[in-house]
Amino acid sequence: MTVLSASAAPGLSAGTVAITLLAAILHAAWNAVAHAVPDRLVGFALIGITYVVVGGGAALVLGLPPDGAWPFAVASAALHVVYVLLLWASYQLGEFSQVYPVARGTAPWIVAVIEVALGHVLPAVQLVGIAVISAGLLSLALDGGRLSRATLPALGAAFATGICIAGYTVVDAVAVGTTPVPVYAAWMFLLQGPALPAIALARRRRALFRQSRPVLLAGLGGGIVSLVAYGLVLVAQTSGATAAVAALRETSIVVGAVIGTVFLGERFGIRRAVAAAVVAAGIVLVNL
Repeated sequence: MTVLSASAAPGLSAGTVAITLLAAILHAAWNAVAHAVPDRLVGFALIGITYVVVGGGAALVLGLPPDGAWPFAVASAALHVVYVLLLWASYQLGEFSQVYPVARGTAPWIVAVIEVALGHVLPAVQLVGIAVISAGLLSLALDGGRLSRATLPALGAAFATGICIAGYTVVDAVAVGTTPVPVYAAWMFLLQGPALPAIALARRRRALFRQSRPVLLAGLGGGIVSLVAYGLVLVAQTSGATAAVAALRETSIVVGAVIGTVFLGERFGIRRAVAAAVVAAGIVLVNL
């Protein structure tokens, strides 16, 4: 894709492939934890606290980023806050094996469709990839072979989540080309971290501390895994093969569908796992 591959390298090293696949697995895992926590607002608040503590500590050690990195860090943090809010809404409204693949699969599809709308001529294989992703997303949207009105709010939130993913992916890909990854990641996480804890505190007030205790380990653990997963992606993006990293990262779609089927016991699990695999295949084609 033109937007994401302007500086792409011809391929990925074995190390970059391993890092990206590990990031994909960890990403699906922390999202599954966030979905499984009964009180998801508290869960996301604890994840945000982890971002503040770890990002703040790293920022103190590493210092300020270059002046030119601030617009990217602020923009990425803002997009991540909206992304988390939409992800929270998605998990409140829908099943993990449906909304997670839709959210992750929407981002590369949107970037590709925008390029076509802007008049860019894409190779035939990428056009096929758009069609394959579209078919997979449509299959994920269908509940038992039909589009259910009950699932529309969840699907809408998941689709909007994908738009945010597309936005911060482009911003971060540009930023890591000019800014050391640890410094950029530290400030990006520190800037976004306070939002969900502040929202949770405003809504729950004193009850928040009591409500946090039962899910403390899950929330903080999910935050740590999330930090590691995204940090690995930023490291992988320094290879220059942004499009290839973005495509390989979305294998998390299949991992997420499998988690929903095997561990969360969600309905239509096998069907959704197959549809998620179709979406992942389409993403690979789009990024060739």
